[in-house]
Amino acid sequence: MAKTTPGEFVRQVRQEGSKVTWPTPKEAGITSLMVFIMVVIMAVFFLGVDFMLNAGVQYLLGLGG
Repeated sequence: MAKTTPGEFVRQVRQEGSKVTWPTPKEAGITSLMVFIMVVIMAVFFLGVDFMLNAGVQYLLGLGG
């Protein structure tokens, strides 16, 4: 495998970067909003699972009263 010079490397990186289809600001905003919504949904889900598991363990150990 031939070694490339730093200049050749930079040229190749720019060439590959020009092939990328970059999202529009609107697409990036919508995608970010959807990710935020999914994070909130998953956080609420795991909070509920945590509470249920905690209640089950406390019941099994007799610490729940």
